[in-house]
Amino acid sequence: MKVLFDHVSNECSRLITVSYSTSFSLATKMLDIAIRKDIYNIYGFVRFADEIVDSFHSYDKEELLSRFESDLYHALEHKISLNPILNSFQETFHLHKLELEHLKAFLKSMRWDLHKKNYLKQEDYKEYIYGSADVVGLMCLKVFVQGDQEKYETLKDSAMALGSAFQKVNFLRDLKADQEGLERSYFPEIDLKDFDEKSKLKIINEIEADFKASYNGILDLPKEARFGVYTAYKYYYKLLKKLKRIPSSHIKESRVRVPNYEKVSVLAQSYLNYHFNFL
Repeated sequence: MKVLFDHVSNECSRLITVSYSTSFSLATKMLDIAIRKDIYNIYGFVRFADEIVDSFHSYDKEELLSRFESDLYHALEHKISLNPILNSFQETFHLHKLELEHLKAFLKSMRWDLHKKNYLKQEDYKEYIYGSADVVGLMCLKVFVQGDQEKYETLKDSAMALGSAFQKVNFLRDLKADQEGLERSYFPEIDLKDFDEKSKLKIINEIEADFKASYNGILDLPKEARFGVYTAYKYYYKLLKKLKRIPSSHIKESRVRVPNYEKVSVLAQSYLNYHFNFL
């Protein structure tokens, strides 16, 4: 029965979200139940693609990504896939009329991760972030506005800025892992061997500008999405403030985390701000 298979597929995407990201899954639980499933489905799709290029070192990543991409297009055309993650994603893709160009940009950035190690030019850096993060924000926004194209056009820039902010925070937090484990350096004009407070501050200022550009758009989101997105915003902003306080030498040597008890505190404060209209 296809209905049962679709249900199992959606549960797989939810399980991937919960297993891979406590912070994102916590924020997703704050979304209205009417849109929660589709955000899980988007996350499951992008997470599996990211895992291919970042984690499966003992396998032919290029072949795996090509197969994943081919299976994706087959799923979109035929509205079914025996890969439950792609099956759940194609359902969300068609239901919310996601844009094929966004998928192509995302997969282009994932493919760059197979071979490209350094982003020396600003245009390459911006294009990578657009494909790896901004378009994911746009896909989620499609779900949030539930067919309101005028609202989507109004909030596009904010959604992209928030996607950029999240991605850049991840880059800064993962400097050591990206450099030593994957031999990647995303920030242009930054020499990680001489990464100092001046370099760190330059990156943080850029990220803070992205957060600022996204904030008013969060406040204007439909109520079904506003609290969940605001919670994610507050979590990542807290992580950024923590990175700002920590010496650059420490960031180069270890991955900075926000403990679970602090995540719960962020959730509680976000709820109070939302409930009493302090946003």
